[in-house]
Amino acid sequence: MFTVARELTRADKLEVFRMATSGFKRCYFAQFEAGMTDEELEAALKQSLGIFAGSCGPDCLSVTHQGAGLKIWGSWEIINPYESKPVFAAQKTIEMAREVYGISDCSDMQLGLF
Repeated sequence: MFTVARELTRADKLEVFRMATSGFKRCYFAQFEAGMTDEELEAALKQSLGIFAGSCGPDCLSVTHQGAGLKIWGSWEIINPYESKPVFAAQKTIEMAREVYGISDCSDMQLGLF
């Protein structure tokens, strides 16, 4: 059966990010609470995303990721990373990691309000 192509929703994008960074969460979870600088977060994400990998299957999101450039692609169709624009790349990947996993920037001198 062929599925109809559809755009990624915000929930789909969050799932793509979680799928691509599942190893990151396992390896670096202990550091999340203490916070990480952008440089530490970039190095950890680069290590976790690896050289180039991905996953796909029928009626599942297709996810491809690479550490170089912190790139993550996602689609409901098969992905060609040479032709497709990544859903997350560089600073957007770091920002999403902070949002999804609640990682503060320990170099940020702004005091929390709550």
